[in-house]
Amino acid sequence: MRNLYITLVILASYTMNSQNKDSNKVEEKYQILPFGSIKPSGWIRTQMQKDVDGFVGNLDQLVPDLINDPIYGSGRLHKNSEVKDLGNNKEGDAEGSEQYKWWNSETQSNWWDGYIRNVILLNDKVGLKKVKKYVQEVLKTQDEDGYIGIYDKDLRYQFNSENGELWSKATMYRGLLAYYEYSKDKKLWNAIVKAVDNVMTNYPLNQSSPFTSGNAFNGGVSHGLTFTDILDKMYQITGETKYTDYALFLYKDFSKTFQSEKDVQLNNILNPNYKLQSHGVHTYEHLRPLLVAAYASDNKELQKALQIYIQRIENTTTPTGGAIGDEWIAERIADATNTGYEYCSLHELLDSYSVLFQKQGNSKTAETIETIFYNAAQGSRNPNHSCIAYLKTDNSFEMEGTKNGEVEANRNQTRYKYSPAHQDVAVCCNPNAGRITPYFIEKAWLKENDTTLVNALLMPNTVATKVQNKNITIETITEYPYQNKFTFKIANPNKASFILKIRKPSWVTSIITKEKYTNENDFLVFDRPFAKQDIIEINFSTKIQIKEDANKEKYFSYGALFYAKPINAIELKGKTYFTNFDDLFYQPKDSNRFQFIDENQATFNNGKIIIKAKNKTTNQIENITLIPFGTTILRQVSF
Repeated sequence: MRNLYITLVILASYTMNSQNKDSNKVEEKYQILPFGSIKPSGWIRTQMQKDVDGFVGNLDQLVPDLINDPIYGSGRLHKNSEVKDLGNNKEGDAEGSEQYKWWNSETQSNWWDGYIRNVILLNDKVGLKKVKKYVQEVLKTQDEDGYIGIYDKDLRYQFNSENGELWSKATMYRGLLAYYEYSKDKKLWNAIVKAVDNVMTNYPLNQSSPFTSGNAFNGGVSHGLTFTDILDKMYQITGETKYTDYALFLYKDFSKTFQSEKDVQLNNILNPNYKLQSHGVHTYEHLRPLLVAAYASDNKELQKALQIYIQRIENTTTPTGGAIGDEWIAERIADATNTGYEYCSLHELLDSYSVLFQKQGNSKTAETIETIFYNAAQGSRNPNHSCIAYLKTDNSFEMEGTKNGEVEANRNQTRYKYSPAHQDVAVCCNPNAGRITPYFIEKAWLKENDTTLVNALLMPNTVATKVQNKNITIETITEYPYQNKFTFKIANPNKASFILKIRKPSWVTSIITKEKYTNENDFLVFDRPFAKQDIIEINFSTKIQIKEDANKEKYFSYGALFYAKPINAIELKGKTYFTNFDDLFYQPKDSNRFQFIDENQATFNNGKIIIKAKNKTTNQIENITLIPFGTTILRQVSF
């Protein structure tokens, strides 16, 4: 009977969550499409292919001992397991060696999650075979009771100190669920259901405390709160509120136990004097558990906490989307020069905002997601080599290991460089750099109901889905965000009747189209019969915007992009992993800084912004050229 039930659940996947809806559950605005429904095209596909050909597809060759560690199988952790040599220098890490025992689970599972999603979206035949083999190997590690994880029987579910029980599961199951959505493999689905049930059985709802782990550093335990990612996805697929009820239980338990990463604990959020202080990645990823908990219940206190937490995060973020993560927020506000952001933080905040948008539907959130991806995230990639910055600042005056040359007492900082792995610090940012693009693409289109498709994130892509059980394909042809012209080619072979909504960014000054539309909460609504082959063409006009940050410094944007003055640099090689995979440092060729003079003297021409500014070294007024922020290495972006 159980297998029949699971089969029926699979067949009912991706219907509206009205089935089994709990009267206490807050209604969500949009429904997500199965992963793989939206495929990249244009420049974004080209970039993804370069990533798969580069560090994203080769991380298992760059750090084989980490990726191939059988920590989920024959190498499961037990009471006598020793701390592993991960190749990192431990500079700047939190104290405590227990964290290093679970690190490889995060490294390899986040890498596999990103790799799985990339090869699915690129339809990479060789990669898909590799992924299929990996999934089969994972299934072989599942115990009879459903357990899939990193601990042997003498440890699992019985901790009183730092551990990675829930975190190791969250990182692995995310990738497995993505592959299930693509493959519809019933054997895999049954295994995931059984594994999640195993967690809920061993940490019984309201009768256990999964987050009790003593009073010392417990970063892995805190990361484990993101097991709610799995529960939320299970709910999205099945409509079963037992998963969101359990997510609410996890958040409540987290809030009442000792946590070294405590920003999201309910009492701290509701304390008006509390300022964000925790490890940035934890703070931003924990927006998702708070969201899932808030939508699992109509509890007004949780709704209030959600709004407070979102506002606090906004204060830690630069205009380009760079959220403080170097590595602790430490009660600071974002600064163009003096606060850095971690690539992990960029991914986790983008993912959290994508869940926020799916549940709330606020166009401002969608625009913030684009800001992070098209600016801070692109600006932390090396435009000429396959590597990323672990830490980066908006104003990046040098990349020689430290934050703009800052000397930190008793610390050998090496995070401000470009690397295909960053093994000397931790192989966490590179796996997340492989995840960010697929996660960005996943929420480009959503359903508001069975007759309305919503284009939330603008990018070149093709979406294939069903409306009223009729196939529809929409290809978005665009160079966005580098241009603001869009052609939507609609294939509607069965002449389905549907409504199309396309997000209008806040920076749009006018809309050029032959189509009739209405404007609904910053979405252009096209409600007309669509032919079997149809086209909608839109051109968004805009102008230069000058934005001011909390420190009264000026940023220049045009459309979705911010612009910066590039600084010429000497490229220096550090560690070589193998051919064309090197650590890279950048030494500036000059130390000139500029001060903006006249708002009326900024012009846009041929993809660049020209401004008049005073050279603070020579005191001379110069015309300087700003280029898209995401194409720079060293730069000045605030004036």
